[in-house]
Amino acid sequence: MQEYLGLLIAAARSRIKQVVLAQVAQFGLAPQQFWMLTALREMPGMSQADLAERVRADAPTVSRTLGALLERGLVRSDPDPEDRRRSRVFLTAAGEQLASEVAAVAADVRAAVVDGMSAAEEAAVRRGLKRILDNLDRYAARVRGRRS
Repeated sequence: MQEYLGLLIAAARSRIKQVVLAQVAQFGLAPQQFWMLTALREMPGMSQADLAERVRADAPTVSRTLGALLERGLVRSDPDPEDRRRSRVFLTAAGEQLASEVAAVAADVRAAVVDGMSAAEEAAVRRGLKRILDNLDRYAARVRGRRS
């Protein structure tokens, strides 16, 4: 009997979270904080919306996580010079230091996820997961439409 794909995806997500937590707990970081620091190290100056898209989190989660990182002095939020309604998020010096210290964890976890896969297998998994996300977005929109 084949395992339900949704359960395998949920199990993989949970396992990634467990592995990350075990590696970054010593730095006082939650997995979501770790991935946001990593994203900001890789792409400084993202807006909150860009960051949400990058780490695939909803707006409230990004806001809460950034709030915790702001309180710790690891990130700062600067007004966007092109659009005053938006702000850009950057690592502070302390955030840069910490992000540099945990960068190897991100690289190791990313490598572990695809260990033993060929480039074609990795591309196929990526395409399949993106298709699943698109399918679920369409499904959610249909469900919302029926409630209206």
